[in-house]
Amino acid sequence: MTNGIELAMIVLVLADIALLGMSLLFTCIRVVAFQGILLGAFAVAAQSNALTPRLFVIAAVSVALKGFVYPWLLRRAVKEAGVQKEIEPFVGYILSVMAGIAMLGVSIWIGGKLPLPEGRDLPLVVPASLMTMLTGLFLVAARKKALMQCLGYLVFENGIYAFGVAAVGEIPALVELGILLDAFVAVLVMGVAMYHINREFDHLDADRLSSLKG
Repeated sequence: MTNGIELAMIVLVLADIALLGMSLLFTCIRVVAFQGILLGAFAVAAQSNALTPRLFVIAAVSVALKGFVYPWLLRRAVKEAGVQKEIEPFVGYILSVMAGIAMLGVSIWIGGKLPLPEGRDLPLVVPASLMTMLTGLFLVAARKKALMQCLGYLVFENGIYAFGVAAVGEIPALVELGILLDAFVAVLVMGVAMYHINREFDHLDADRLSSLKG
């Protein structure tokens, strides 16, 4: 089971690197959806010694929202906006991948300073979750399209989810559902905002919002 979890964390990091080098929005949405499904399975695998109905419910809700509901909402926003890919981001894709490799190095270094609680022999989980959080923050800051920034927020939340499951273990159900609800509301609000931005400016470049000042 441990080997499977470590493999899942490697795949999670590879998905982060892929997101940094991709421009097609539909492909990015699929990758983020895959991350959500992967983390739902990870939540069950990480607690394999103490499986409860509550754990399966939380994992099922997480997979349903992150793997299917959020991607459907975002794909719908892409279709309505008529935008297929990110063009001329603030940071180019090659530089983004190089930054991702640097963030991975930093995450591994920090992960070595933040060991998991005793009894949890999962050395790759902390670096992978930190890498995912940093990737989400980078996408929010380095991309122009509001939709990519929304995806960055979801990736950041995926990192928090992975770190919480690994480091804390038993999280109260209300807290976990509250986090998922916050993310759900955020996606809905961002979807509405993207619709209005596209209607007013005929694009989703968030940097053009500065023209609304004054």
